[in-house]
Amino acid sequence: MNFWIFTVFGISFIFLMTTLGASLVYFFSKNKSGKLNALFLGFVGGVMVAASIWSLLLPAIDLSANLGGWKVLPLLIGFVLGGLFLIVLDKIIPEHQTNNNFEKQKEVEIKKTKKLFFAVTIHNIPEGLAVGFAFGAAALIGTKLAFLSALGLAIGIGIQNLPEGTAVALPIKNAIGSKHKAFLYGVLSGAVEPVFAVIGYFLASTIQFLQPWILSFAAGAMIYVVASDLIPQSVTYDNSTFGTWGFMIGFAIMMALDVALG
Repeated sequence: MNFWIFTVFGISFIFLMTTLGASLVYFFSKNKSGKLNALFLGFVGGVMVAASIWSLLLPAIDLSANLGGWKVLPLLIGFVLGGLFLIVLDKIIPEHQTNNNFEKQKEVEIKKTKKLFFAVTIHNIPEGLAVGFAFGAAALIGTKLAFLSALGLAIGIGIQNLPEGTAVALPIKNAIGSKHKAFLYGVLSGAVEPVFAVIGYFLASTIQFLQPWILSFAAGAMIYVVASDLIPQSVTYDNSTFGTWGFMIGFAIMMALDVALG
């Protein structure tokens, strides 16, 4: 059997599922309801926190187990650096000066969605590497079982990417008012996955030691965005209960996917 089919399908699948998730933005009309905005923002926050725990931090803990007493360092340092990266990014993203309060508020909202986009994109890098590592290891082993295992990982990550693609596109659509641009941002957030999957494939035996650092870095970036932007925004509307329930629903869905497919 030609195992290249497994590899190409697996690497393509993780990107296609993000694209499919982003495409759901076309099924939502222009959202003018504060309560619905709160629900969406809470949902995005829940998805990101659950993904940070089950897709990033827990695997990082497992990968650091062989470091003995130093196993906490990749998690702690990587996590803090991820947050610091978003702080620096927040400072360097340009913000247009305007005296119009509405335009200023809109500019702040757009700036926050840019941080969300970067955080999810960073999160997708270690996922792409993980898929690449799996198929690279399978190629070294050369058995059908090894490739099926790698394919299972790719399918699991791909299914998780569906709500993540939506989580990027919806807030951006509400911020800039364009479904097409929001879809493009959602697609671009997942475009790094096949690129880094290919890199991971060819470097499977040389850079695996960096995985816990990269995973923790991505988790720190995502948690920073949730804490600094998504949760505060979701509770500023008239009824913060919608934001809270959105968070609960998003967290529960992503947790269920990670546990069931992990």
